[in-house]
Amino acid sequence: MTQVRPMRADARRNYERLLKAAAEAFAEHGENASLDDIAKRAGVGSGTLYRHFPTRQALLEAAYVDRIEALGLRADEIARELPPGEALIEWLYEVCVGTIEVRGLKTLLGSAVTDGSSAAVTACGTFMKDAAGRLVGAAQKEGTLRPDLEPVDVLRLAHGISTASELADGRGAHIRRYLLLLTEGLRP
Repeated sequence: MTQVRPMRADARRNYERLLKAAAEAFAEHGENASLDDIAKRAGVGSGTLYRHFPTRQALLEAAYVDRIEALGLRADEIARELPPGEALIEWLYEVCVGTIEVRGLKTLLGSAVTDGSSAAVTACGTFMKDAAGRLVGAAQKEGTLRPDLEPVDVLRLAHGISTASELADGRGAHIRRYLLLLTEGLRP
């Protein structure tokens, strides 16, 4: 069994500065922000960035894992407040809005809806799939959602809705309309 050593204080500070710089850069430039620029903003070299985050995806996930976890928890809050079918729609709305408002989240949602053949299943993908699974299962049990739908199907469709709405006006003004069209088609 390998033992994980705690990070030294300076390494921990570098890690935190990289996360802060990454969140700022992704907010300004989207998920394709320059990794070299992120390292410079954090006051570290590129080697330090890559030691902590070997891939762009790893950095994106680390920068936004708290937001993704919050979306997963939000699914449970909404499920306590609304009937299952309505809860699913409201949560999907919040997911779509989040992917437009926080540049980079759409890429993480995209990683959650891949075919699963990737060797690295991300924590963000797991949070999203689990939350969707709970809501989809409840809506199916309620009879407001087709029984042949898988949670990943719904996440893929939400990804498409946020993309379509962003293309329509850049702000997501059409999300509710598109979700209504979608969910009407997903009823049994």
